[in-house]
Amino acid sequence: AGVPLVPGYHGNDQAPEVLLREARKVGFPILVKAALGGGGKGMKIADSEAEFEDALESAQREALSSFGDQRVLLERYVGRPRHIEVQVFADSHGNVVHLFERDCSVQR
Repeated sequence: AGVPLVPGYHGNDQAPEVLLREARKVGFPILVKAALGGGGKGMKIADSEAEFEDALESAQREALSSFGDQRVLLERYVGRPRHIEVQVFADSHGNVVHLFERDCSVQR
């Protein structure tokens, strides 16, 4: 769809050295997130490479405790994100309408 995404790593290899290498590729600050997470659990920010190991271990412990799985994702941390939604409706006849956009950032 050509929609820009936040750079990150969603791979299966969870070896700490692989995660660190991928974090370097993505760049710091980086968000370490529980792969099966939700509600902000298992999310830790590493502002620099020096903070990465502690953030990783903390996120993995919380992920395992909360979700029974310690796998994590890595994403570039965006300090002031915007959450914009657009509702689009289409039918099988090719008719399409949208209900404009709404800023849901305040919900975050």
